[in-house]
Amino acid sequence: MTVHLQTVRKDLLKLTKNLKSELNRDISILDVGGRKSPYTIGIPAHVTLLDVPQEPGTKAELNLGFTDRIVDTVKQKRSNISNVVIQDMTKSQLRDGSYDAVVCVEVIEHVEQDEAFVAHISKVIADAGWAYFTTPNGDFIKNEGPDKNKDHIRHYTKHQLEHLLRRYFRKVEVRYAVRTGTYRVNGLRGFDKKRPWVILKTVLSNLVNKVQSKNVQDRMNGTAHLIAVCYK
Repeated sequence: MTVHLQTVRKDLLKLTKNLKSELNRDISILDVGGRKSPYTIGIPAHVTLLDVPQEPGTKAELNLGFTDRIVDTVKQKRSNISNVVIQDMTKSQLRDGSYDAVVCVEVIEHVEQDEAFVAHISKVIADAGWAYFTTPNGDFIKNEGPDKNKDHIRHYTKHQLEHLLRRYFRKVEVRYAVRTGTYRVNGLRGFDKKRPWVILKTVLSNLVNKVQSKNVQDRMNGTAHLIAVCYK
C-alpha cells in the first residue's frame, strides 16, 4: 500500500467517524472520479461512485472513466457501494445536499472546467458535510516540459487551490503530503509474483517513505501532493 493511499484512507476514516458521531447515523459519500478507487474501500459509509463514461483517445489509453465492464466488476467486488453514477460532475444533475461528503482523489487536475466542478461538488454536500481533495503539488511538481502529464490540465499551487476552494466552502484546510524521491517512486511499482525481490523492494520503499513523510504538511519543496479538507 503506497504512502499516499495510507494517508488518504487514514484521513477518510477519521473524517467519516467524526461526521457519523456528529450526525448520529450512517453517512453517504460520493466518490467523484472513483471508478476503481481503492480509497473508499472499507470506509464505513454508503458510497456512490461517480465518473464520466470512457471515451476514445487519451481516456481509453489511460483506462480513465467508466465502461460497462468496470461497472460490473466494481459492483461485484465492493460491499459498501450503494450506487454508480455515470455523469460529468461539471454538469451535475444530482440533487442539492444529497450526500454528506464528497471524496475527490487525484481527479481535479484532469478537469478543464474546475470552477464548475467544485461548484457542483459543493452543492451536492449537505450542511455540516465535507469534501476531501488530493492533487499533485504544483509548488514543486510542475506540469510542463518533457515530463508533462498529457491527461493533466494543471497542477495547482497551494495558494491556487485554497483560492479556488474558498469560493465554495465555509472552511478550507490545505496541506502538503508525501515526501517524493527515490523511495516514493520505488514504492509505486506494482507487485510481480515472478520477481519476489521487486515485491520486497516495493514494501521496504513504502516503509521508508512513510517515515520520510511524517510532519511534511508545511513543506512546499520535496512533497508530491496537496490535500484539502473543505467544510460546508
